[in-house]
Order: sequence, then structure tokens, then C-alpha cells
Amino acid sequence: MKEIPIADIFAGAKPLSALKNPKEVIRQFTPNWFAATMGTGILSLALAQFPWPVPGLCQIAEGLWIFNIVLFSLFSLIYLARWILYFDEARHIFNHSIVSMFFGTIPMGLATIINGLLVFGIPRWGADVVPIAHILWWFDVSMAIICGVCIPFMMFTRQTHSIDQMTAVWLLPVVAAEVAAVSGGLLSPYLTNASSQLHVIITSYVLWAYSVPVALSILVILLLRMALHKLPHESMAASSWLALGPIGTASLSMLITGSNAPVVFAEHNLVALSTIAQGFGFMVGILFWGCGLWWMLLATFITLRYFQRGIPFNLGWWGFTFPLGVYAVTTLKLATVVNINIFYLAGAALVVILAIMWLLVAAKTAIGAWKGKLFVSPCIVNIGES
Repeated sequence: MKEIPIADIFAGAKPLSALKNPKEVIRQFTPNWFAATMGTGILSLALAQFPWPVPGLCQIAEGLWIFNIVLFSLFSLIYLARWILYFDEARHIFNHSIVSMFFGTIPMGLATIINGLLVFGIPRWGADVVPIAHILWWFDVSMAIICGVCIPFMMFTRQTHSIDQMTAVWLLPVVAAEVAAVSGGLLSPYLTNASSQLHVIITSYVLWAYSVPVALSILVILLLRMALHKLPHESMAASSWLALGPIGTASLSMLITGSNAPVVFAEHNLVALSTIAQGFGFMVGILFWGCGLWWMLLATFITLRYFQRGIPFNLGWWGFTFPLGVYAVTTLKLATVVNINIFYLAGAALVVILAIMWLLVAAKTAIGAWKGKLFVSPCIVNIGES
């Protein structure tokens, strides 16, 4: 089949031609778009940790991080505008059993920006960015805690769910807390105040416990659902990868926090805890990494089966990126801990696959956004009937 240049695709249609008017971009905007900031952010962080030097790779990684800040800011403004201009329609999201789950992508997208402040911001602007990262982290923690309990509460009280319709998107509001825990583990060594370091470390452990057991319970239900009712509809194909997210994040959080917590505990005369933290972090990290390997292989087989049938593109395809990226970064972190070459090779291979997948999804997203086809809010489709 002859390939059509992307430039020709954009030239072949007027901007937002699929919409009645440009204001529909705001009216139809949903939190699903923040999944793009998650995927872009994790790619920038993964490229920055590539185990071997590649000319220009660091500049590309930093450029992606800056681009991600622009995306997150733009999406935040558009979504805020929707609540201001179309409040009565926007509030229907709380009744929708799928779209409401994507509130969790907002704090997770912000977490990648905070991590980037530490990875890219400090070398470029110095330690002055640390207080900014610290403030943003507490804001991110607050959003993650709210999402983690309020969305499940709405599931139990005002939404309609069934086991045969359940997918891994149930994980999204819950996982935000453990993603914030990873950021806390990264942030703590840069804080100059010992008390603040301890608060961040303890909060990170609490966030891990706040999220991981609940995520694991959802995964148990997900396994049962797939055994009884088989795979979800093709439109939810990428959801098979979402299960890898909490597993990889749980591993990464323990590896990072376990590495940085001992110094903090020792400064507060908690020597016994400092000895335990590092060993506990490694053991939990490697065990979850092994569990993630099973989920990654399973998700690969499921994806191949979907692609044989042909699956339609939607914003859910960003679900292919963040979980894979987290697992890639976890693999590279594990490589630095145990210094075994196979982990470096596996991590590097996963980063390359992630970059290819990001290019594919980003290109399709750009084309869909240009035409306006991706601006659809399912929670107001039947608003006249509600």
C-alpha cells in the first residue's frame, strides 16, 4: 500500500473540519487527553536514562520534556475553559463509567513534569527549581489522593458497572498515588531541610500503600473478567497494557525510595529502619519486576491478537506508552542496582520500542486532532436522555 506523506494528510483537510465549530474543541474536551502527557513525559525520562551515550539524545529528551510542559499547560487551560463555559455538560463526567477514570491521568501527567524538573531542570537552572518541584509535588499528591478515593466512591454510588464491561481503566485513578510516590522518592535527596526529607519519604511510603494493594485487587478482578468474558472490545485494545503500569510503578517506587530512604532515616536516628529500607526496597522491586514481566508478555500476545483483527485508533492508544515506559525505566533502575548487563540490554530495547510506539501514536493523535475527529466527549452523547 502506498504511503501518504503526513504533510499531504494535513493539507488535505481544513483544521477541525470534523467539528461543527472550533468551540467544540472545548465542549468535547475530556481528561483522556492527559494520557498524551503521560506518554510524552515518560519517554523524555526514559531517553534521559538510556544506558549508552547517543549523540543528541539528551537534547531530544529535554526537548520532549519542555514540549510536555506546553501540552500539559494547554490541556489544563482547555479543560478549565470547559468547566467554565459548559459546566452543566462537564459535570456529567462523574456519571460516566469510563471517562471519569481518566481523571487519574492528570496527576500522573504532572508527575512526569516534576520528575523532569529534577532530571533536566537542575542541570540547566540549578537548585532553584527544587522548591518549585517540592510545591508541585505536594499539589500532585493532593490530586492523587482525591482521585484515588473519590472516583471509586462514585463507582460505588452513582455509576453503573458490570464485570463483563470491566477493563483495566479502573486502575487509572488508583495508580496516581504510587506514581506520586516515585516522584517523592526522586525528590527527597534534593531537599536541604532534613525534616522535609523525612516528610516526603514517609509520605511516599504511605502513597505506595494507599495505591498498590488496591491496584492488585483490581488486577485480580481483571484476570477473572478476562477468563470469564474474554478480551474487551477492540476500542479498548490498549487497556491490556494498563495493568503493567501499577506493577512497574510499584517496583520503581520501592527501588528509588529504598535507595534514598536510608540516608534520611539515619539522619533522624532511625538506623534500624535505614538498614531495612534498602533491602526491602530491592526485594519488593525485583519481585514486582518479575510480575511485570508476565503482564508485559501477556499484553504483547493480546495486542498481536488485536492487530490481526484491525483496531480503530483512539486516544486510548496512549495506554501503549506510559506502562511500557515505566517498565523500561524500572528495568534500567534495576540495572544500576544489580549491575547485570541483561537488565541494561532489556531496558535499552524497551526504550527503543517505546520511542517507536510514541512516534506512531503521536502522529495519529496529531492527525486526528487536526481534523477534529478525536474531540468527542462520550459523557454528553446521550445528555438529552439523562
